[in-house]
Amino acid sequence: MSLKYTGYIAMSMILSVFSTLKKAVAFQHNPGHKYYISNEGSDENTGSKTKPYKSIDKVNTLHLQAGDTVYFKAGQTFKGTLLLVQGIEGSAKKPVVITSYGKGSADIDAKDSVGVKIYKASYLKIQNLKLVGSGRKTGNIRDGLAIINSNQISANHLDISGFQKSGLLIYSSQNVIANNVFVHDNGSAGITVEAPYQTRQSRDIKILNCRAENNPGDPTNRTNHSGNGIVVGDCRKVLIDHCTATNNGWDMPRIGNGPVGIWAYEADSVTIQHCLSYKNKTSKGGADGGGYDLDGGVTNSIIQYCMSYDNWGSGYCIFQYWGASPWHNNIFRYNISENDGTVSDSQAGLYVWNSSDDEKQFHDCEVYGNIIYNSKVAAISFSEKSESKGIRMYDNVFVGRDTLIRGKDKIGDVKYRGNDWWSIESKFNTDGIKDLKTWAEKTGKELKDGKIIGLNIKPDFINPGYTKITSASQLKTFSNYQLSRNSVLRKKPVYSSQYGIGKIKL
Repeated sequence: MSLKYTGYIAMSMILSVFSTLKKAVAFQHNPGHKYYISNEGSDENTGSKTKPYKSIDKVNTLHLQAGDTVYFKAGQTFKGTLLLVQGIEGSAKKPVVITSYGKGSADIDAKDSVGVKIYKASYLKIQNLKLVGSGRKTGNIRDGLAIINSNQISANHLDISGFQKSGLLIYSSQNVIANNVFVHDNGSAGITVEAPYQTRQSRDIKILNCRAENNPGDPTNRTNHSGNGIVVGDCRKVLIDHCTATNNGWDMPRIGNGPVGIWAYEADSVTIQHCLSYKNKTSKGGADGGGYDLDGGVTNSIIQYCMSYDNWGSGYCIFQYWGASPWHNNIFRYNISENDGTVSDSQAGLYVWNSSDDEKQFHDCEVYGNIIYNSKVAAISFSEKSESKGIRMYDNVFVGRDTLIRGKDKIGDVKYRGNDWWSIESKFNTDGIKDLKTWAEKTGKELKDGKIIGLNIKPDFINPGYTKITSASQLKTFSNYQLSRNSVLRKKPVYSSQYGIGKIKL
């Protein structure tokens, strides 16, 4: 072979490689298509900004690819259901984006159907939109935004209302982030995370800076709870952070187990933190209506740095229902409850209930560094069904109007250590016993090596019982439950220990 021919082959190979690299770079930087939707447009147009499409129906026919963006014109209303169900596959660097353009946001008016359905999609972002249904009692029968069997989905800055079921439903999906989503005036719930029962298929979910307000109940659901703020079930690895739930559950159409502001069931590794849950309700004569709840089948989960007040049910619920998976290894720490549980059956700020009647199904829970303040009813309540093992309450401050504990720990296994107990009317009152020392010696509670380690000291909080905050974003400056400068508790382990109330950082 001649040198001339060899050189020709080498040059051809170099040019081929260069061409391939050039195409790859061009593909990598391809920004994708931009589709614009405007009431002034036409579905016969090209979808450009100057020649926009007109309808949601047209968008539903597009085969969206990685890097594509659909822009709805802000300030306008688009009727119908947006169906993102073509197996859309974006990528980490080039997600498919659904959003608004112009000042403000566009409205999707779904009438009686679902607002947006995302099915078997990946790497998709939906943001800056308002989804509106015809109302939970006036025609709508669906969810607002339904994310189903999808992965790597982001929902940001959405306003969702008027849907009979959930404002936002996340079903059997993974790696979903909901951030700054306002869900209000829906039926079943503001936000729901679900999967087939007891599968925990939904995972790696983050619900951040969301607000669930005035989701009263599903008028068609007469067999189970409805009217929840944020409820996550059949899931694992879920974070609920800096969220607010208020005025939910007041129109549940039945008497029985009821809604809660923010809660979990059949879930593993759930963290609820820096949240505010207040003035949530249930039906007249119904149960629950509380602030927070780790319910049946929850494991390895934690509620921390949260505030609850004026909920009809207890601020913090430790629950296990019959038929659920075993409940165990959960923590409630560094939270505050104010005047919760005054309407429904708990009549206390903290409530323990186990309808499985089996302590082997309900065990190992740490409750520490919390402030449970109640000037109207008790601090703690035990249901007649409260069999449990391994519930430990230590370094908490429990304040009740008169009696501090309502009901009895069914099998007597709950341990108390180093808590401060204060009855507003009686200084101390539990089981009719008006003296901490007598109670401790009679029950064996708050004793260590024969010495009393519990306290009976008035806490002297700065401004207890007068909470007015309305958003989780206000927690960082909330100071009502700081101890006064002269409070005796400042020098006690209940405040200064690694588990004490001094660690509360809302």
